[in-house]
Amino acid sequence: MIIPVRCFSCGGLIAHKWEEFNAKKDAGIEVAIALDEVGLDRYCCRRMFVSHLDLIFEVAPFSKARTD
Repeated sequence: MIIPVRCFSCGGLIAHKWEEFNAKKDAGIEVAIALDEVGLDRYCCRRMFVSHLDLIFEVAPFSKARTD
């Protein structure tokens, strides 16, 4: 859905780098170089970004506001 706050393997904070990574990727920078520039050095954290699918906009229209 949305990028996790921490890496599942090492527990490092990664969510604050997601917007910058997407901006660099959309600007045409290669993914590996964008990950280096954002500061993701560990392969487990890099995996979190490379394998993430941003599905929030596809799922959100089907959600209903809770009024409990």
